[in-house]
This record gives sequence, structure tokens and C-alpha cells, in this order.
Amino acid sequence: QVQVVESGGGLVQAGDSLRLSCAASGRAFTAGRMGWFRQAPGKEREPVASISTLSGYSTYYADSVKGRFTISRGNGKNTVYLQMSSLKPEDTAIYYCAADPSGRPSLSASLYKYWGQGIQVTVSS
Repeated sequence: QVQVVESGGGLVQAGDSLRLSCAASGRAFTAGRMGWFRQAPGKEREPVASISTLSGYSTYYADSVKGRFTISRGNGKNTVYLQMSSLKPEDTAIYYCAADPSGRPSLSASLYKYWGQGIQVTVSS
């Protein structure tokens, strides 16, 4: 069984930064792509960013976070980070990390097989 675990959330003020971490683990599992999604209270889950953990490390970003958030690969193919800068109250949400063995980055949640439990990010005004 593949497990996905997020860490690094918390409460910050508008304009601050946070870095979320995500690690997917499981015997013989190698993530081809990993992504971040978020769900705010009363809202539908939306994509944030995605990265290929294979050759090239291609990335996709939702328009709402371009220029502020950066997704990056960790030391292993199953580890990614989400560096969030210039945080806004609108960024308040539960952030979910997802992993899939396929290699192309995607902002489509349906293309990710394994999901974490989510981590809270709260941005106060």
C-alpha cells in the first residue's frame, strides 16, 4: 500500500511564506508525477501545481498561484515541496498531496491514484 503524507502547514499572516512537504512511500513504488490540490471551506477541490518526478521535472501551475507558488522535487522521486510565497487569505484551504506512477504532470485530480490526508493552511488578513 502506498502512503502519501503532507507536512508543513500552519497559520500565517497575509504576505508570509510557507513550505509544504510531501512524501509518498511504498515498496517498489516510484511516482512519475506528484501534485498539490486544495479545498477551501464551501468550495470545490481545485488544482494547485504538478510536477514530473522523472526526467525533465516539468511543472504545471494553476493561474491563481503562478508567480507565487513553486513546486519542486525532493531528494527522491517520491518527495516534493510546495513553496508558497505572498500568501493571501484566499489561499486558506486544506492542501492535499497526490502521487501517480505515470510521468506526465497534470492538474487533473482524476489522474492521481494515491492521496494524502491533507494539511491545513490558514492565512489571516
